[in-house]
Amino acid sequence: MEAAITLPNASSNSSQAGSPPHSPAATGLILLAVLAVLLATLVGNALVVAAVSTSRALRAPQNLFLVSLASADILVAVLILPFSLAKEVMGYWYFGSLWCSLYLALDVLLCTASIGHLCAISLDRYWAVTRAARLNLRRSPGRVKGMIGAVWAAAALVALPPLFKARPRARQCELIDETWYVLASCIASFFAPCLVMVTVYCRIYRLTTRRSAAVLAARRGSAPCPGDANRRASWAAAPSRRHRSQHQSVSLCRRRLLRVRERRFTIVLAVVMGAFVLCWFPFFFTYSLEAVCGEGCRVSKPLFSFFFWIGYCNSSLNPIIYTVFNRDFRAAFRRLLAALIRHGS
Repeated sequence: MEAAITLPNASSNSSQAGSPPHSPAATGLILLAVLAVLLATLVGNALVVAAVSTSRALRAPQNLFLVSLASADILVAVLILPFSLAKEVMGYWYFGSLWCSLYLALDVLLCTASIGHLCAISLDRYWAVTRAARLNLRRSPGRVKGMIGAVWAAAALVALPPLFKARPRARQCELIDETWYVLASCIASFFAPCLVMVTVYCRIYRLTTRRSAAVLAARRGSAPCPGDANRRASWAAAPSRRHRSQHQSVSLCRRRLLRVRERRFTIVLAVVMGAFVLCWFPFFFTYSLEAVCGEGCRVSKPLFSFFFWIGYCNSSLNPIIYTVFNRDFRAAFRRLLAALIRHGS
């Protein structure tokens, strides 16, 4: 979240004098790495949006969260990464004071919105596990869109101070560095949502573990699912008892399948959350620590820049996680890519 930092390379005297901050070899490597991240972010998240829009298996209302999250990542690739890359390789801000203020505010907005979506998804998962029957009746597209709107509104509130109080200078693009805003933005954008998500997923894990044990116990003492070889024996029973037994068996199997899909989806989202925390924690921790104790806790500029760019890499990871851990997304991605190849040929 470059919007939350005093841009490290933009403040160097050598950069302002016109000398490049990196050697030609290092500049080439930076360009290749960032362009690869940018391309992966655009293509991967566009596939997520297209997959949810076109695949019947992915049209559940809760997948609108993933569409909005992917849209935020696409905006990061389009509106933030190119200008961050230009600043990194040139060593100064080239694009004027107006775009500097907008750029800083958009960076805060999109980063806060990303973790806000993950927090909303974790709460939705928790309600799905604890109040499945009531939630399924209320989980309409309108309700999910309302939650998504609340996430974007909260992110906009965090992004307003950079828009109005950023201090762009001739060749620099610096956010306000007042301690109150640094700590407030870090808590609102990262630490508080992470605390909520970790707490919620720990409770989800305990609940799903207990339910899995109960399902295994019920499976040992219940009728097999329709389609099993043993179902033939039930035809010897009386018609009414046979019908009741088949109905109970189908109902039990549907509950098992629903629990399996909910558990698989929860695991995917837990991995998404874990990747986000691992990518952004070094940046937010060092940034907030520096605001608290000043120069004594300042890390080197190369290390801080590394933490900053690792955070941006998170925007390209979510589609990879969906592909690895979710069968429905894998099938949708394969279908979309095959259609693109056929269209291109």
